[in-house]
Amino acid sequence: MGFAKLSLEGRTAVVIGGTSGIGRALAHGLAEAGANVICTSRRSEQVEAAASEIERLGRRTLRATSDVSDRGSLDGLLAACIAEFGRVDILINSAGITKRTPTIELAEEDWSAILETNLTGTLRACQVFGRHMVDNGYGRIINIASLSTFVSLFEVAAYSASKAAVASLTKSLAIEWAKRGVNVNAIAPGVFRTALNQKLLDETPRGQEFLSRTPMGRFGDVTELAGAAVFLASEAASFVTGEIIVVDGGFLASGVNQ
Repeated sequence: MGFAKLSLEGRTAVVIGGTSGIGRALAHGLAEAGANVICTSRRSEQVEAAASEIERLGRRTLRATSDVSDRGSLDGLLAACIAEFGRVDILINSAGITKRTPTIELAEEDWSAILETNLTGTLRACQVFGRHMVDNGYGRIINIASLSTFVSLFEVAAYSASKAAVASLTKSLAIEWAKRGVNVNAIAPGVFRTALNQKLLDETPRGQEFLSRTPMGRFGDVTELAGAAVFLASEAASFVTGEIIVVDGGFLASGVNQ
């Protein structure tokens, strides 16, 4: 096969939620593999900063905001990408929210908001960009699942339900578009330290439990997710679709660790 099939030279990628955390790390990985990368989110100042980083990696980009709750913004994002690059080859859906609440007290509006962003937002982006990819006969879509796709995490029922559904949606789209040249997969990250969760991971019993359940004995660095994204976005994964690739330091394999 050769490593050439892992190259993304000449490809154009859109990373929704690509201005921070996991999405930002995946965007950098795609750029380092040769792709032009558009990092997008709701905040223009974050989009500007992310775009400057992509340009420093020697790749082309756009400065375009988007909101997964607004189909029109996604349509506009796609149109801007087509105007600049001609087509979009790769889509990563990394926008997501969560809120910890005992489920018996979970307000319906919080439930709806989390599913709206994590599940319906992913669907919208897949529909908007997927139609373009199906029309072109080529595409790579990578959704972001979670450990909670597979196992329960305490008091985040809405998030867990949304991420289980993202895996189901990934498989549904994979089989619908398999003959149309569009591969749809997901990455399920384990526990990765980011600016948003650093305090929880390092200073709470919940963080210690996550650590004890991870056989490698450490939290992941977000850069360690990039390899899975590059693989799924590349020609090396031409016969891979409908899969959820877990990158978790052994968490889901864990039973008794000592």
